[in-house]
Amino acid sequence: MINFITRYFTSLWAFITSPFRAIWRVIVRIFPPREFTVMDTPRGNVYTYGQSSFWRFTKFCGKIGLILWATWSTYVFVYHRPLLQKRTQQLVEARSAHTRHMSELQTYLSKYNTLARELNVIDDKVLNTKDLDATEKEKLMNRRIKTWGELDFLRARLAEMFSNEDFTPEYTKLSELSAEYELTRAENEELKRRNRQIVESMVQIATADNQIVDAVSALTKENTDVLHANLKQINSTIVSLGLSENSLVKSANKYSNPLVGAAFSPIEFDKDLDEKYQKLANGLERWNGLRRLNEILPLGKPVNSRVTSNYGTRKDPFTGKPKKHRGIDFAGKIGTELMAVAPGRVVSAGERVGYGTTVEIDHGLGFTTLYAHLSQINVSRGDWVRPGTVIGLAGSSGRSTGPHLHYEIRYKGAPFDPTKFVKED
Repeated sequence: MINFITRYFTSLWAFITSPFRAIWRVIVRIFPPREFTVMDTPRGNVYTYGQSSFWRFTKFCGKIGLILWATWSTYVFVYHRPLLQKRTQQLVEARSAHTRHMSELQTYLSKYNTLARELNVIDDKVLNTKDLDATEKEKLMNRRIKTWGELDFLRARLAEMFSNEDFTPEYTKLSELSAEYELTRAENEELKRRNRQIVESMVQIATADNQIVDAVSALTKENTDVLHANLKQINSTIVSLGLSENSLVKSANKYSNPLVGAAFSPIEFDKDLDEKYQKLANGLERWNGLRRLNEILPLGKPVNSRVTSNYGTRKDPFTGKPKKHRGIDFAGKIGTELMAVAPGRVVSAGERVGYGTTVEIDHGLGFTTLYAHLSQINVSRGDWVRPGTVIGLAGSSGRSTGPHLHYEIRYKGAPFDPTKFVKED
């Protein structure tokens, strides 16, 4: 035995605990640890939270225990209720039969005493009355015979009641039935007490549910109003692109990338449930869509400096002829840091004819931003960038008359006036 332990195990303790470690490995295989990632968008931080196998297994055991307890309580309540009704009915019938027997016994005893007294009176008259004629004596004897017959009949009935095997055990059956009735009634009272506790808990849960739904609904509406106000200034620009806020909200919920997160799945409730739950789900869906839209759209300045040239037709600085300017120019010295205004992926980083050194970022939903005339690029094609990431330095490369940033916002490849997307301080 010792050779076996030392051959396959490092110690006696390892041998003793090996079954438990094997069971634990099975539990870990069924309930592997999980991690949840939460991104703090304003700061660009990513937090990871984990659930251990022990915690997941404990929750699973708790749920199974709760289900088993609820199932057993329901079974006991449903099974004992008809049993109690049956026992109650049997007890009522037994008590009714007992009452009838006792009433009959009382009647027989009363009649027996009356007939016994009458028989004594007749015997006294026959023996002590001297002037009785033959007719009166005959009548008294006939009465005595009749009374004696009735008395004998009652005696036989009383003897039958007390000697009948079906009658005497009724007292035993009644006692047993009463004991079983008391036991069943006690169990039923316990079940009723538990049922009252469950009902009280359900009332408390329903009250808490209403309070939570109201609080979340109010909070969702408040946050939705704030998010909607942030997008209000760009509504006219969105409409000019053939879009609407509602369509963008739906697209934002369906969009996913490593920085924004997974797509949001709409919550659908059964129509038989209270409509407040579906209204809350719809409110949460709209709030989440607006939140993601505020995060995805390129809202803000790429550099903290003044605008030197707006979008639209202007005099070309090289030819002096009117020419359409497809973006906004920001003043800046060579080497000024230029930042991404929204999360996205770099789709282009290099030289472009006329634009010089250029970086283009795809933010999703068809929107891209373009940074031109750079002196240096700090990112590469395929990189994911967060808001505030320095993507390059200002310069005067390409068709430029001096150091500045040429900034464009494009929808499906076509530039549009980005003025309302750039929040002024």
